[in-house]
Amino acid sequence: MILILRIVAFTLGTLLVIFTLFSAIRTLVIPRAMPDRITGITLGIIRWILNIPLRWATAYQSRDRIMTYYAPLALLALLPVWLFLVTLGYTGVFWGLGVTGWYQAFLLSGSSLLTLGFAKADNLIQLGLVYTEATIGLLLIALLIAYLPTMYAAFQRRESAVSLLEVRAGDPPSAVEMLLRFNRIHGLSRLHETWETWEKWFVDLQESHTSLAMLVFFRSPQPSHSWITAAGAVLDAAALTLSTLDIPHDFQADLCLRAGYLALRNIADFFSVPYNPNPHAGDPISITRAEFEAAYDQLASQDLPVKFNRDQAWRDYAGWRVNYDQVLLALAELTMAPEAPWSSDRAGKRSV
Repeated sequence: MILILRIVAFTLGTLLVIFTLFSAIRTLVIPRAMPDRITGITLGIIRWILNIPLRWATAYQSRDRIMTYYAPLALLALLPVWLFLVTLGYTGVFWGLGVTGWYQAFLLSGSSLLTLGFAKADNLIQLGLVYTEATIGLLLIALLIAYLPTMYAAFQRRESAVSLLEVRAGDPPSAVEMLLRFNRIHGLSRLHETWETWEKWFVDLQESHTSLAMLVFFRSPQPSHSWITAAGAVLDAAALTLSTLDIPHDFQADLCLRAGYLALRNIADFFSVPYNPNPHAGDPISITRAEFEAAYDQLASQDLPVKFNRDQAWRDYAGWRVNYDQVLLALAELTMAPEAPWSSDRAGKRSV
């Protein structure tokens, strides 16, 4: 009977070590969106812990300060979680190979993983396993250290554009304000360059925020800034330009819009956020006709050239917005973004 138990312990321990290694590889090494159960559970536990003080925080500033710790704590928690699971796995392996008692097996496993050296192997097989466990421990630490510069480089690229948008779209960012300022400062003809810049930003966002998923929850240095509200303002500005402004059609605005809603959808897919992947032009959106009319009137009052047919302009705008409406609001809710017009100000009230 004891022999069967040792075989089971050895097998389960080996599988646990392999499962943990694949978790680290999926999270830190593979350059594509691959959800991982251990990472997901760790994120969920940290969020559950932070929800306790969040229940008592009513002001956004307080909630933002609490959520600032979410991604860093989750990232730092991954390493001890992986190390603990490897320790448990090797504990089963060592006990299965004949180490007397679970305590001694756990002692040998912990000593090997952390290279402390206070527990000694009894034979050549155990010694070989000690070396492999020590290697795994050093490898996990090295992977996390190498992961941080890559992640913060992507974070810096993201936040540079978000901060620059404040100059052009206000704080919080507004699509209408962005068009008004461009008209006053640069002229609407310069919008082409902006759509090019943000198309590249969306492509980088899609790649970085799925392969480096923690970035989604890293908050901007300024509490009023957010990558998701910036994305929403740019997408709405492009949609208003194509639907409402009476200027020559700019294909780059189409490309920016498509890059934007595809990026948001891919990020939503990674976090299993539900949305309609095949919306139709007549589907409901969270923006009301009255809100669109107010934006139309504001643009017209500042002498921007607007299209004469308001009904068609509304239908065209809604036809663009329906592609990103649900994912925009869902990601704003997921990240607890600061309030901004036409995005996080209606998070939690998504159209269905």
